[in-house]
Amino acid sequence: MVNLEDPYPSLFIITESISLTILFYSLGGVFLVLLLLLSALISGSEVAFFSLSSEEVSICQHSKESTDQKLIRLLRFPKRLLATILILNNMINVAIVTLSTFIMWETVGSKVTGGLIITLLTFIVTTAIVFFGEVIPKVYANQNNLSFARRTAPFINFAFKLFTPFSWILMKMSSLIESQVNKRGYQLSTDELHQAIEITTKDDETTTEEEKDILKGIVNFGKLNVTQVMRSRLDITAIDIEDNFHELMDRINKTGFSRIPIYEETIDNISGILYIKDLLPFTEKDENFNWQRLIRPGFFIPESKKVDALLRDFQDKRVHLAIVVDEYGGTSGLITLEDLIEEIVGEINDEFDDESIIYNKLDENTYIFEGKISLNDFCKTINEDISIFDEVKGESESLGGLLLEITSKIPRIGEKIQFDRFIFTVVAVDARRIKRIRVFISNSNTQKQTMAI
Repeated sequence: MVNLEDPYPSLFIITESISLTILFYSLGGVFLVLLLLLSALISGSEVAFFSLSSEEVSICQHSKESTDQKLIRLLRFPKRLLATILILNNMINVAIVTLSTFIMWETVGSKVTGGLIITLLTFIVTTAIVFFGEVIPKVYANQNNLSFARRTAPFINFAFKLFTPFSWILMKMSSLIESQVNKRGYQLSTDELHQAIEITTKDDETTTEEEKDILKGIVNFGKLNVTQVMRSRLDITAIDIEDNFHELMDRINKTGFSRIPIYEETIDNISGILYIKDLLPFTEKDENFNWQRLIRPGFFIPESKKVDALLRDFQDKRVHLAIVVDEYGGTSGLITLEDLIEEIVGEINDEFDDESIIYNKLDENTYIFEGKISLNDFCKTINEDISIFDEVKGESESLGGLLLEITSKIPRIGEKIQFDRFIFTVVAVDARRIKRIRVFISNSNTQKQTMAI
């Protein structure tokens, strides 16, 4: 009897090996596709979440859907949300690279280190991640940000909680680096920006002096507050609400203003603003006409408000005039849209503007100024940075107020006050305020000193 070897066990082993190989590559391919899909969803969610408009956020805030509420909760912590997305995205991208490298090793052998194979694998994986995992999802998410954010919100919310320790560490490291960069960062002062404007336009014959002034006005605009630009309460034209219609029309004809504040008893109690255009249909009415019903609500702002923020408020609320109030609610002054624009483009005069001159230049170094001129306008006239008076001006915003801060009293006519390169001589004064001042500016930069002569 001859014992012949049975060929079937060998065939079975070969078949099983082929099946396992097919299964291995199939599962590996499926996992790679799933990881690439997750990478695409996470990359797209970054764009989707951070490109939502205020209207879309408002829609989600008023929605009762759980997905929208999760989305809003995530947006309340933008830095932590970004950290979570970055951590998750990088983990998935690393998993894609690791899995693809493992499959390559199983295919050609882990000991094979051919440069061509490694280069080819790097190119394929990088292209797949960038194109399918970054570019395409971000383009799509940018065009469909709200729907994309809603789809990914539950998954991102889960990761948001899961990776809390890692995102906290990442945020702390980011804050530390940011603080160090800010400490070492170089910030230009307003004076340096002015010098930069002079240098860059010095040899440019196409740039006029008016254009240079506009550039300087833009530079200064962001640091001004309303008290530096407003018209003081002493210069406000306002009308008592108890005046009859004939008295009202007489005041209007004399002022020429298109909007006038209306007060009750004192100017500290402004009731609202009267628009002269609202009176046009009623010009023939008698003195008993109830013009008070035409008063519109006033727009009140604090003294600390910045003029750039006020300009945005004027645009949003579609008003041209605001009443500046102090900490006690009293009226400090009045500011208009025209005042803000003049800080950029210079004085805008029309047929109703007061032609009185608030300063007169006697020679290259000597001026006569009205005491009520604002420090901001004074410094613009003499081409000086207003910060030079920061040490002594206190709460004053006018040239007369500056001298009162320096001397702590109302000076006499002819009294001289010296500060830095400036010699101020009081030309006219009354019992309450300084009316007119002669200013001499020395060319030499002497050490700062303040003295009364």
